[in-house]
Amino acid sequence: MKALPHLFDNNRKWAARTTRSDAGFFLKLAKQQSPEFLWIGCSDSRVPANEIVGLLPGELFVHRNVANLVIHTDMNCLSVIQYAVELLRIRHLIVCGHYGCGGVKVALETHPHWLVDNWLRHIRDTYRLRAEEFITMADEEQRVNRLCELNVLEQVRNVGNTTIVQEVWRKGSALTIHGWIYGIENGLLKDLRLCISSVRELQELDEK
Repeated sequence: MKALPHLFDNNRKWAARTTRSDAGFFLKLAKQQSPEFLWIGCSDSRVPANEIVGLLPGELFVHRNVANLVIHTDMNCLSVIQYAVELLRIRHLIVCGHYGCGGVKVALETHPHWLVDNWLRHIRDTYRLRAEEFITMADEEQRVNRLCELNVLEQVRNVGNTTIVQEVWRKGSALTIHGWIYGIENGLLKDLRLCISSVRELQELDEK
């Protein structure tokens, strides 16, 4: 007996529905992966990247982790960025956080969460460096949601500062980084107007 048989049953039904809708869908998908976008998002199961932007499999290259962080020692994330930029020739890289992010909430808590605290230290540093902005915020939800936005800002900056992206820009190739945030309560994306396509624009972002 297969483990989790209901998931295999769901898979068969999904494959059958997809084939009825487009008989050649899987054959076309198997031949080529040609996404135009790289999505760096949160692992939260309520944030399905493809569905949010209405794209099919093969149209969006995706990397996800807790709280959508881009850390310069994370070889997994950096490898995804390099593969997307150099091999897939992606020219739009989207960093997308979401309001009410559990990772951001945990980063604000004072009691220990052990291993994950090391990962979320970067968000705590963002909170510490922007502490004056939170002084007047009495509402916890407001603090969390603002930190979710600031976290996207920091990750857009981190992407722009990777040696991978810096080299693309140095060569004069086109690559744009976008900072977005998603509202789980309404299903809508918000453009945080963090859009950079050059070292100069990255420097301007650093002034924010």
